[in-house]
Amino acid sequence: MQKRTLGRSGLEVSAIGLGCMGLNHSYGPPVEKSVAIGLIRAAVDCGVTFFDTAEVYGPYTNEELVGEALAPVREQVVIATKFGFRAGDPAGGVDSRPAHIREVVEASLKRLRTGHIDLLYQHRVDPAVPIEDVAGAVKDLIGAGKVRHFGLSEAGAQAIRRAHAVQPVTALQSEYSLWWREPETSVLPTLEELGIGFVPFSPLGRGFLTGAIDASTTFSAGDFRATAVPRFSVANRQANAALVDALGRIAAGKGVSHAQIALAWLLAQKPWIVPIPGTTKLPRLEENIGAASVALTAGDLAAIESALQGIKIAGERYSASQQQYINR
Repeated sequence: MQKRTLGRSGLEVSAIGLGCMGLNHSYGPPVEKSVAIGLIRAAVDCGVTFFDTAEVYGPYTNEELVGEALAPVREQVVIATKFGFRAGDPAGGVDSRPAHIREVVEASLKRLRTGHIDLLYQHRVDPAVPIEDVAGAVKDLIGAGKVRHFGLSEAGAQAIRRAHAVQPVTALQSEYSLWWREPETSVLPTLEELGIGFVPFSPLGRGFLTGAIDASTTFSAGDFRATAVPRFSVANRQANAALVDALGRIAAGKGVSHAQIALAWLLAQKPWIVPIPGTTKLPRLEENIGAASVALTAGDLAAIESALQGIKIAGERYSASQQQYINR
């Protein structure tokens, strides 16, 4: 597996990481624990060194799962987790008070079975707490050796700048893919200017860009795509099929899969971008990892832009209740 460095931080990780949320949160019934641990360890065997979790995934149980799976190889991997919601529940609202951050970190360290968190993200910006206070609290935790790097998630350019002035931000995690390109407007230029890495979550459009989901797909109970993501309504899936069809033609021309062309496109945007696709299946894991070996030329990238030009994406990416936590 190729390696990448997140911005100018010096934090080196595999070019493709593993988003662990879906193993037991948001996408239907949890995967059996032994299977989930086996998948995470298979990722390590394939060269993945970057693993993403959060206290709210579960809540709490995803951190426990990741901690147990990675305990035997703890010093060989980078673990990222997040704070920022009250009682580990987004429904309870955001909470980034410094005292709460310290409490969350202590609990996360225990669940992750580690003495330090490699990358600690603020999960969502808290409008009630100055971002400078948040950055200062994480700076203190870094000084204490409990955290090594500071990150933000779904933060806008202004918040990134303010936080970075107090404690250098190593990475921003936000959604970015061929069907959500808003970060290109102001976020990516800000990251490049400040030397901050970018970690796209949902780089495969929550599975839609793989070509495995169409208008007839039914989602299992507990899968948030059925209720909280307007883009996944039947009508919007039908409308957005044009993007998947175009992606499929490009992928076929390169002899790779839909997912691989989508991930390779992300990797080609900047050398400090590290996507974290999630999966519950070993073949999908291997397919995603294989994208790191797909080289796209300038001509390939131009052809992708040309093929997708004029395709309008239908539907919002979040429901109104979730959108309130996105800082822009």
